[in-house]
Amino acid sequence: MKTISQTRLGILGGGQLGRMLIQEAINYNINVSVLDPDANAPCKYLCNKFTLGELTDYQTVYNFGKNLDLITIEIEKVNIEALEQLENEGVTVYPQPRVIRLIQDKGLQKQFFKQNDIPTADFELISQVSQIQTTSFDFPIIQKLRKDGYDGKGVVKINQPNQLENAFTAPSLIEKCIDFEKELAVIVSRNANGEIATFPMVEMDFNPEANLVEFLISPSQYPDEIQNAAQQIAKDIALKLNIVGILAVEMFLTKDGNLLVNELAPRPHNSGHQSIEGNYTSQFAQHLRAIFNLPLGDTKTIAHAVMVNLLGESGYEGIAEYQGLEKILPLSGVYVHLYGKTFTKPFRKMGHVTILDDDREKAIEKAHFVQQNLKVIA
Repeated sequence: MKTISQTRLGILGGGQLGRMLIQEAINYNINVSVLDPDANAPCKYLCNKFTLGELTDYQTVYNFGKNLDLITIEIEKVNIEALEQLENEGVTVYPQPRVIRLIQDKGLQKQFFKQNDIPTADFELISQVSQIQTTSFDFPIIQKLRKDGYDGKGVVKINQPNQLENAFTAPSLIEKCIDFEKELAVIVSRNANGEIATFPMVEMDFNPEANLVEFLISPSQYPDEIQNAAQQIAKDIALKLNIVGILAVEMFLTKDGNLLVNELAPRPHNSGHQSIEGNYTSQFAQHLRAIFNLPLGDTKTIAHAVMVNLLGESGYEGIAEYQGLEKILPLSGVYVHLYGKTFTKPFRKMGHVTILDDDREKAIEKAHFVQQNLKVIA
């Protein structure tokens, strides 16, 4: 059996998630190959081997993976058939192709929730826009593309049945618009031995214009009853999927105190970035432990952590400049992560900053200072 440093690992996707996974993999002397369609992908100069190619092309993914021992992903939009063939030929693929296939399709996700008694918003699957006008749901409703939606894209709110100018024409789902108090997330991990561990529940605030996580607080201050219930839901999903790796479970906390699962991501996720400094084990270290079938790490928090996403400023597009670093770096407990992206555009994820403090309110105060003073311009 090969040791962890002898195992040839491949990552499908070379963005910031792959970059942070490689930064952790270096600590274990893991040989990492990356496939990405961007010649200037953030992972390019950190991995042992970089391959330029499309993640959705069968032959490209198959050729990339056939000489590797283990393959993982940092994005779900990949060629499943190639991964299934590689798996049949003895390459280990985590998360498993069947899990990726399910999560690629938000309609299949919602059906999985319903079939397995996972609490989620009521929904209907539709194939044409006219079906929105005949729904039994009260308006406003939310429409989501079944495939290819990410980072806030592929989601639209429809206020009235005759206001369909922004509706998607591709296969999608519609669901009741949830009157929620807070968006929450739990990251759960599972290794091939069946060991499961969850990270403490986090609270998220979204940028209303970009529909991206802008502000994250860990750990949550909601009652233990809610936190324990959220972690149990995440464990139940991981068990029913039989997944190996990391799974991010995004949820709504409704104003009447119920938890509803919104979406899943079978990979490291934006809602876990604070764990790099804020937890004894980061989500990236945990993902590696899980896919290499090693004992899972301690997920407890070290201090209050607030994570701020650095998004490209509206009105700027071009070579990125980071304005205000000299203002935030004197603050204690501030950790800057830039993603190695040459070009910025409005709302593009360019980095994140994590702020640690033993006092939750002080951490939040520093995070607001970072938001106000650190800007990505061109």
